[in-house]
Amino acid sequence: MAAPIKKVGFVGIGNMGWPMAANLVKAGFEVTVCDAVPGRSAKFTEEVGGAAAASPAEAAKGADAVITILPTSKQVAEVAAQLAPVLSAGTLVIDMTSGQPAKTREIAATLAEKGIAMIDAPVSGGVPRAKSGDLAIMLGGETAELDRAEPVLKAMGSSLYRCGGIGAGQAMKALNNLSSAGTFLMGIEVLLIGQRFGLDAGTMVDVLNASSGMSNSSQRKFKQYVLNRRFDDGFALELMVKDLGIALEVGRDTNTPTPFSALCKEMWASALSALGPGHNHTAMSQLSEKLAGEILGGNKTGG
Repeated sequence: MAAPIKKVGFVGIGNMGWPMAANLVKAGFEVTVCDAVPGRSAKFTEEVGGAAAASPAEAAKGADAVITILPTSKQVAEVAAQLAPVLSAGTLVIDMTSGQPAKTREIAATLAEKGIAMIDAPVSGGVPRAKSGDLAIMLGGETAELDRAEPVLKAMGSSLYRCGGIGAGQAMKALNNLSSAGTFLMGIEVLLIGQRFGLDAGTMVDVLNASSGMSNSSQRKFKQYVLNRRFDDGFALELMVKDLGIALEVGRDTNTPTPFSALCKEMWASALSALGPGHNHTAMSQLSEKLAGEILGGNKTGG
């Protein structure tokens, strides 16, 4: 039986990774962080604790497990290539990126040749739940490795879902975000129709939340980030578009017809093209508003 995980290398302390790594420190793990942004790792150690590393390879030295949470599977593959020479057989790589299942399987196979196990463990819940350690974590991998990782994962998430073999967690995450994107877009159109009819947008959200039209977007996004024009929940528009692309890739790989999902993805991609990079995903509502010539909440200036 493999030894319990005590020392963790953590690669990628962005909006989500920072609070997740902080919860590992709080739980008593020995955490060494590294990030592509210069100075961010040092700032983490000053504010939170743990140790800072200048590279993924340095963060991984002597680690029982290495966590990666990066924008795409391409970056994970690049980091895995740096990790492979320095990791000992028996080290566990936990990829928490919302990545491509097929690419993750390729990475896992390459690492397995060196005796290094890998699981995928993407998360849902956004920055607020990352801070509270209340994330939902979707898992893919061998049972023994998932068992070994569980204490680490429980320090970051309250709900762990074993979805199948390697890549299954990432497939589930992409499909979850496809569902979320669809209900968000439909809900925004509902609010626009209602407001133009003469209904109050805030009241509509209250009614949705007490009725069968309730969704995560109506509960946690419409009032909190759209109607007040904040658009700042921490999840980027370009990352949502990426995840929708992954979901449709899974659809193609399984020969599943996805006409509505394809239209949904194109709408989100159109929002990214219209707004440009650097926007929060809730700003997608601005494309629907532009099409309707109506700004939700009655704020005609959008300020």
